[in-house]
Amino acid sequence: MDKKELLQQVKQRANIWLDGNFDEETKARITDMMENDEDELIDAFYRDLEFGTGGLRGIMGVGTNRMNIYTVGMATQGLCNYIKKEFIESGTIKVAVAYDCRNNSRLFAETTAKIFSANQFKVYLFESLRPTPELSYAIRFYGCQSGIVITASHNPKEYNGFKAYWSDGGQVISPHDKNIIQEAQKITNIDEVRFEGIQKNIQIIGDELDERYTDQIKTLSLSPEIIERNKDMKIVYTPIHGTGVVLVPLVLKKFGFQNIYTVPEQDKTDGNFPTVRSPNPEEPAALAMALDKAREVDADLVMATDPDGDRVGIAVKNHNNEFVLLNGNQTAALLVHYLLSARFTKGKLKGNEYIIKTIVTSELLSEIAEKYNVEHFDVLTGFKYIADIIKKHEGKKEFIVGGEESYGYLAGEFVRDKDAVMSCALIAEATAWAKDKGKSLYDQLIDIYLEYGFYHERLVNIVKKGKSGAEEIQKMMDDLRNAPPETINNSPVMLIHDFQTQTTYDLLSHLRYQITLTKSNVLQFILKDGSKISVRPSGTEPKIKFYFSVRGELKNRDDFEKVKSLLEKKIDDIILSLGMWI
Repeated sequence: MDKKELLQQVKQRANIWLDGNFDEETKARITDMMENDEDELIDAFYRDLEFGTGGLRGIMGVGTNRMNIYTVGMATQGLCNYIKKEFIESGTIKVAVAYDCRNNSRLFAETTAKIFSANQFKVYLFESLRPTPELSYAIRFYGCQSGIVITASHNPKEYNGFKAYWSDGGQVISPHDKNIIQEAQKITNIDEVRFEGIQKNIQIIGDELDERYTDQIKTLSLSPEIIERNKDMKIVYTPIHGTGVVLVPLVLKKFGFQNIYTVPEQDKTDGNFPTVRSPNPEEPAALAMALDKAREVDADLVMATDPDGDRVGIAVKNHNNEFVLLNGNQTAALLVHYLLSARFTKGKLKGNEYIIKTIVTSELLSEIAEKYNVEHFDVLTGFKYIADIIKKHEGKKEFIVGGEESYGYLAGEFVRDKDAVMSCALIAEATAWAKDKGKSLYDQLIDIYLEYGFYHERLVNIVKKGKSGAEEIQKMMDDLRNAPPETINNSPVMLIHDFQTQTTYDLLSHLRYQITLTKSNVLQFILKDGSKISVRPSGTEPKIKFYFSVRGELKNRDDFEKVKSLLEKKIDDIILSLGMWI
């Protein structure tokens, strides 16, 4: 389809809004785009927002491809219609609604709550912003059938989102996600959305649930005696203007830590994120102010959470007394190692425990679990798949910890999404555990590499915006799928896991094996030298992601930097050999 044909279709979609029951400000903006910015008009109306790994997410603004009260309203009404079908005999249907610090988050949350209430649902609406994992906890605590949190996680300030949860407290997965979209797509007129709320159906919740949630997190502590001996350990924490501002320091204190320093400028909740370019704890710049504070107070640990409080980035001191940032794989390995080691030491491993990681997360986690005879599961990218495994094994096996390379972790079963509030507390406890042995977390990480092998990973994001960008990304995936490389960096490709076709291709035996995981547009290449390359389009952002994982041997502590450099070069060489795609 050429641009002229596309523009004609887009204008037809935009005219529906101009003729419909939309506010005058919205109509004026559409008219302005039609007259002055056809490219923006196309991007705003060429499609409807769809559920990805994080639900509904997009740039705020006017149009079917934007986050606004109308797209939020249609998604909510579609969700309502689906919930009614699924729980027709349940009596009173209950839902919970939370929101983060982003611009328009409260507006979208109140809009959602009103629509729920107008559909005769009992609505539990948080009084003010709260971390995403507390929404998951609220669904389970109040016995809700569903829930919504308004957030775009770590995306830039222009974005917002609508994450839908199911009765188990996990994000919706297939078939519910697709069925909800189908219900929303049946709504062809905005007048079908019940925007007028019924106030008596909305209950405001707040401090009382905070207390129960944080008390539950406290039960995860394995080493209170060690914390007591190291309670003066210095911790610097920043919420990067987000929802962790109250609950993370509160939980750290409940665990017994007394020296908690914050960054005052970033304690202010603000959807414009004025002190950072991006509120993403994966990016070093987001932790810059916290690191300055850490140097000032000579801290042992630095932690930063994203705006909705479900992901955490950390920094620790190296042997030169310099703060270094750990990536998500490293932090996950430290958490898994601590939780399994501490349980083993205290005789709390009974043989029915398990951990979960995503397919793009380091195999180091599996190695650690294997040592302690703890079962491990691999799932697709997205914490909703971790929640699904927990649900399937509830009451049969004990879930210890789950993690993904993108800085999300979870312990225990009372929350069903990644939880930076509990993760901060457990990371601090792991730091105290190491310090009690005269070590830092940095030392502990090197110990892990000495025992299990030096796993090194890198993520490369390639951003492709708009409709043309989406088409470029799909072509890259098609090219890799239809004409895959036989060697990468002079190492033969042994296996290709195609999660879209749910097939593994063995390039040595030429046999094919079925993949039992849900279909997903992901390709994974396993090389003869043990390297792993995974490729997938992002489900929440206009980018394609390349995940690289290599492994080396670390035989003594003094060789750490040397082996790290060799592994870095190996990843550089792999990227160079994939030059036509990257």
